[in-house]
Amino acid sequence: MLAGVSVDYYTRLEQGRDHHPSGQVLDALARVFQLGPEATEHLHELAHPRSSRRGRFGDGYQVCPSVLRLVEGCDHVVAFLINHRMDVLVRNPLALAHFDGLDHNDNVLRMVFLDPAAREFYVDWEREARAFVAHLRAVVEGSGRDPFACELVKDLSRESDDFRRFWAMHEVQLRAHMTIRYRNPDVGELTLHYETLPVSSSPGRYIVIGQAEPGSASEQALTRLAGTRHQTSGVGTCSPGRG
Repeated sequence: MLAGVSVDYYTRLEQGRDHHPSGQVLDALARVFQLGPEATEHLHELAHPRSSRRGRFGDGYQVCPSVLRLVEGCDHVVAFLINHRMDVLVRNPLALAHFDGLDHNDNVLRMVFLDPAAREFYVDWEREARAFVAHLRAVVEGSGRDPFACELVKDLSRESDDFRRFWAMHEVQLRAHMTIRYRNPDVGELTLHYETLPVSSSPGRYIVIGQAEPGSASEQALTRLAGTRHQTSGVGTCSPGRG
């Protein structure tokens, strides 16, 4: 009633007996259910998939040399480059030190759900894990059903009860800004504020920057961590199909 459609028509939509709802109907339903921008776009994508978006991100593993130098050259912040599947393509030295020792850290979701140590590393593990899944659902639809992303979802659904539970919630929320609390085994607890910056020259790649509040205990922890960081190049390689 609030959306201005009949009960019979709404029932047909819920039961999948009507496959062509108009944009106006979808917008009305999104308004009634108080969906955010990403969830509203997701709703439209489910109803009217855009074939022009298929495959627009390529294989998702190539890294522009200038972007590589930019990420590796960042200092005093945790910086890394990811693709739309949250594969970690490049890390700066401080990011290498911060995530050192965690398994499956070539992909954020695999690390969060498949390494038991991640539950201790993330102070608010359940909240962060759920938010990462909501982000993945948002980008999987936008990636034109990338087969590697679909394989990632299948693998995690098979290997993690928690992932399967969160995925079944159908939450959709991009994470452009986030604050995450960690329990780092080397320097203790610290809080980082993240910004996710799209790389305009490489669609589907994002530079993620984590900073601590100036003068805070977290900033001091990062300084101590910088003193123990690994002297490596920070290039992360992934094999197609392992997502």
